[in-house]
Amino acid sequence: MSRAVRPQLVSDFLGSAQVFATAVTEVVEEKLLREIAGEALTLSQLKLLKLVANTDAHSVGDVAAFLGVSNAAASKAVDKLVRRKQLVRAEGRLDRRATVLSLTARSRRLLAAYDAARDRKLTDIFRAFSPEDLEHTTEILVRFSAGIIDHTAKPEETCLQCGIYFREKCLVRELVGRRCFYASHRSSSGPTAESKAEKVAGAPQ
Repeated sequence: MSRAVRPQLVSDFLGSAQVFATAVTEVVEEKLLREIAGEALTLSQLKLLKLVANTDAHSVGDVAAFLGVSNAAASKAVDKLVRRKQLVRAEGRLDRRATVLSLTARSRRLLAAYDAARDRKLTDIFRAFSPEDLEHTTEILVRFSAGIIDHTAKPEETCLQCGIYFREKCLVRELVGRRCFYASHRSSSGPTAESKAEKVAGAPQ
C-alpha cells in the first residue's frame, strides 16, 4: 500500500528536476554549441538540423510539427539555415509543391563536431557516477515522466521534444503508448558509414 506523498515533497522534486534541466540546457548544450559554432547557430536551429539528419521528416510541415510552431515560423527558421548554407531546400520528386530539406557538408561537419564535444563533456561530468547510478536514475526519471504524461488529455499525441537526444528505444513511449514524432519518422533504411562519407564529400558547401 503506497503512502500519501506530501505536496512539499513533490514541489521539491519538481524544483530539482527544473534545476537539472536548466543545467543541462545552459551549461552543457548551449555552452558547447557556442564553443563549436559561435553565434552562427542557436539550440533550436541545432535541433532542427538533428531532425533532418536523423529522420525522413524533411518538409517544412514536418519541422513545424516537431518544433510545435506554425508553418510560417518553421519556414522562417528554415530560410535562415538555408541562407547560412546549413540546409538545402529542393522541390519534392513526386510533388513539386512540396519542399524537401537536406543537410549540407557544413552542417554535417558542425553536427559531428558538436556530438564529439558533447560526448566528451558528458563523459567527464558523469565520471563520478557509476553506471548503475545512471541506469537507476534514468529508470526513475522515465517512470515519473510517464506518470505525468499519462495524466494528459491525449498522452499518445504528446511530443516530449527529445530534440538532440534522440533515443532508439523510448521507455516513456512504451509505458503510455504515446505517438512519438521521431519514432514515426525514423528512417528505416539509414545510410551506411561509407555512404554517409560519400554524401558529405558530394554535398553542397
